[in-house]
Amino acid sequence: MRLIASTLTLAAWACAAPLSFVKDVMPVLNKTGCTSGPCHGGAKGKNGFKLSLRGYDPEFDYRAIVHDMAGRRWNRTDPKNSLVLLKPVMTIPHGGGLRFDEKSSYYRIIQQWIAEGAQFGDPVSATVSRLEVSPAEFFTEKPGSSQKLKVTAHYADGSSRDVTGDALYTSNNPTAAEVNDEGIVKTIRQGEAAMLVRYEGKLSVINVTAVPEAKFAWKAVPEWNYVDKHVNAKLQRLKLQPSELASDSEFLRRVSFDLIGLPPSPEEVKAFVADRTETRAKRSAAINRLLARSEFVNHWTVKWSDLLQVNRNKLGDKGVWAFRDWIRESLAENRPYDRMVRELLTAKGSTYKNPPANFFRFTREPKVAMETTTQLFLGVRMVCAQCHDHPFEQWTQNQYYNLSAFFGSLAVKNGDDADEEVVYDKREEFEIHHPKDNRVMPAKFLFPVGGMGVREAEMRESLAGWITAKENPLFSKSMANRMWSYLMGRGIIDPVDDIRASNPASNPALLEALTKDFLDRGYDLKHLIRTIVESRTYQLSYKPNASNAGDEANFSHALPRRLSAEQLFDGIHIAAGVKPKFQLVPKDSLAQDLPDPSVGKGGFLDVFGRPERQTSCECERRSDVSLVQALNLLNGATIAEAIADPEGRIAKLALAGVSDRKLVEEIYLGALSRMPEGNELDLALTYVGKGPRAERAQDLMWALLNSNAFLFNR
Repeated sequence: MRLIASTLTLAAWACAAPLSFVKDVMPVLNKTGCTSGPCHGGAKGKNGFKLSLRGYDPEFDYRAIVHDMAGRRWNRTDPKNSLVLLKPVMTIPHGGGLRFDEKSSYYRIIQQWIAEGAQFGDPVSATVSRLEVSPAEFFTEKPGSSQKLKVTAHYADGSSRDVTGDALYTSNNPTAAEVNDEGIVKTIRQGEAAMLVRYEGKLSVINVTAVPEAKFAWKAVPEWNYVDKHVNAKLQRLKLQPSELASDSEFLRRVSFDLIGLPPSPEEVKAFVADRTETRAKRSAAINRLLARSEFVNHWTVKWSDLLQVNRNKLGDKGVWAFRDWIRESLAENRPYDRMVRELLTAKGSTYKNPPANFFRFTREPKVAMETTTQLFLGVRMVCAQCHDHPFEQWTQNQYYNLSAFFGSLAVKNGDDADEEVVYDKREEFEIHHPKDNRVMPAKFLFPVGGMGVREAEMRESLAGWITAKENPLFSKSMANRMWSYLMGRGIIDPVDDIRASNPASNPALLEALTKDFLDRGYDLKHLIRTIVESRTYQLSYKPNASNAGDEANFSHALPRRLSAEQLFDGIHIAAGVKPKFQLVPKDSLAQDLPDPSVGKGGFLDVFGRPERQTSCECERRSDVSLVQALNLLNGATIAEAIADPEGRIAKLALAGVSDRKLVEEIYLGALSRMPEGNELDLALTYVGKGPRAERAQDLMWALLNSNAFLFNR
């Protein structure tokens, strides 16, 4: 164990005022790791000694040291013989190893604190009100260079202290830049990282950027809307030149999968490529056509059904269809997003007659309802604050239960019909208690918004109004960020449902612009989607250039994304020219038309990551690539049966007697939404001409459906 040298000012240690536990000793316990999860801050502590995780509860920690074990952990008459000093310096065995030595300022601080009577101190004046870190940003054109940070804690009583050596540091991207215990930042390579600086419950973040020292000449590119303006400004600063535009066929396939969940037909591809209208206008017209199609509603219904856990195991057969139809209706009429959320959060009555009430069939407990609501509609994960103050954010355990109190009156009872339930608010008194001291927690918002107050008779209505208020900075931002991630492959803040200071946006100006536009347009989701896909940034090629090959976070080129389970399944059948066959749903239903995961359970869709809809986390839908998936594509029945179907594309082309060239071109158009490129046509013609034509054509289709060009939307 490397010893940690403190820079806690010796002036503070040697000052006339007695040292206090809350201001002087807690920073030592936190810095040396005593309050960390693997040590005494764990759920059960270590060897009978438990502290609060990361020191979030100084009063609890003070009692543990001063009063537990009849005060045996400290010795006022002989401070050096106190267990809290003998253990960390290894005078007696210590499972945590050597934490500091007898010559360190940490040792002297604790020793003097004990000698002065082990005072707790004034928690108000000792509260850190602000953490100042300088420089505020580290930007360098020399990867490998270093920068020493200076951290100053400003207290509620007006005093301040240099706490550089006592703050805790973390890099969110240590492969790009790292930071040591003394606050020295070192860039490793070209790239970006955020340095998280924590001290006594306060957190500050500074951005670190390293760009290549080599000369770079920015080549101006067209900007089709404000998205491009903000993306290009960041790219120019980072010395990253954006890629070229995607080809027409590449764009059409990408935007079709993104907007309607399906590939374009061969006829659509040929017509679009042949159209000689100016590129931007032609693509804008295609976007408008896709937004107007019924499949747009079907595709986005899948996404919302995932988030809202439309699952018959929770909602029953009738409830699934009712809730799904409400989602479809909302999307079809382009219902404003804030109205949708208010309808969900304030829903009452029969889950059959008022479908949004189904939201509370899986969030019927106050804590579950609160956690789901904040993660879904604010992008905030409150679950960490259930047992202790959030370790990486401002949210506290008190706030967790204050917010849960809004759902304290929520109740669900059986209805008149089978599987029907009724959501209502209990009339009798309800209370949410804090687990630490059992005190009643009043309903309070996370932060003030526009002078809004809590109406005790209308708890859920109050919360819904606060969440959807235009002044709430998280509501519109979280949806703008989530929608960006659906269309661009990753969020500006990523993960999208973990918005916090310690997870900063890769392009704050871009996110703010999207948020403002979303607000100004009255929470119009379709407008937000159109704005993103009409940007030149969205339409860039996935092929990188020499400057941006290593970029994964600044949208200098398209990020290839594996198609979702439904997109793969439907894409295979559309390529083969056949209709899927599902039980218990209308004939010719596509995978994206299915109401919930019970249809086709255990088959292709589940293998490729269809979520079971047990949580509202985006992480439940998997987009990984696995050996099981590869074997399914190579030997599974889904592709084999689709290709060999006597009513399919290949059979019809063979019966029509088309030429080998036409046959190959139609197979490529059906599978990859483009014509053969390079030497693909010659190779395919040679292969098809050397054996039974139909079998060779099936083999060609099978090979294309197993290729990355098909499996990824790029």
